[in-house]
Amino acid sequence: MRTGLVAKKLGMTRVFSADGTHIPVTVLQVDNCRAVAARTEEKDGYTAVQLGYGKSKTKNVTKPMRGHFAKGKVEPTAGLMEFRVSADGLLEPGVELSAAHFVKGQFVDVTGTSIGKGYAGGMKRWGFGGLRATHGVSVSHRSLGSTGQRQDPGKVFAGKKMPGHLGARKVTTQSLEVVGIDEDRNLILVRGAVPGNKGGWVVVNDASKRPAPKDLPFPAGLRSAEAAPAAEAAADESKG
Repeated sequence: MRTGLVAKKLGMTRVFSADGTHIPVTVLQVDNCRAVAARTEEKDGYTAVQLGYGKSKTKNVTKPMRGHFAKGKVEPTAGLMEFRVSADGLLEPGVELSAAHFVKGQFVDVTGTSIGKGYAGGMKRWGFGGLRATHGVSVSHRSLGSTGQRQDPGKVFAGKKMPGHLGARKVTTQSLEVVGIDEDRNLILVRGAVPGNKGGWVVVNDASKRPAPKDLPFPAGLRSAEAAPAAEAAADESKG
């Protein structure tokens, strides 16, 4: 079992296949995703890799966390995430993961925080049909209708779908196909939509319900030292 990674959702676009069919894709950028620490069976009772992602100024990091990053010889990151791995899937602190951690054609599970929509009615939150448009229905076309029963049992059962807070919760979209990998710009193109706002962080793992390709890099797809300057140059060129 190998680690996943944390990527930034840049937005959606489309790409064209060889026969001209357009494929809607979400663009995910692997931004400074590197190993910070390792959890071992002997010391911690389990095996896992702690990854840092994004960048943070040292002045914005607490003193205990500065010591934690210094121990791994890693610059402070915007966040940390642990991934359970097998004993042979551990990574050395400091190594940086790249978009090449995944391969074109494989399937991944993407976890993120869904877009918060505040208080929503039953039709928007659960897809209810609403009441009739006429024939006696007045002012309450989008209401739920009856929510309980008669005198027996005389209550609304727990778990009844009703209006309430919609979104802003942890959501996993499973078995999304990786349409393309751009190693120079550290981008992953995933077919379809993934949870979260633009600029938000999402967790990308190998799909749990699909077989993994045989050519997956193990224990991880690491970024070479030469790739970083090239990616920075490409980013500067796109801004200009």
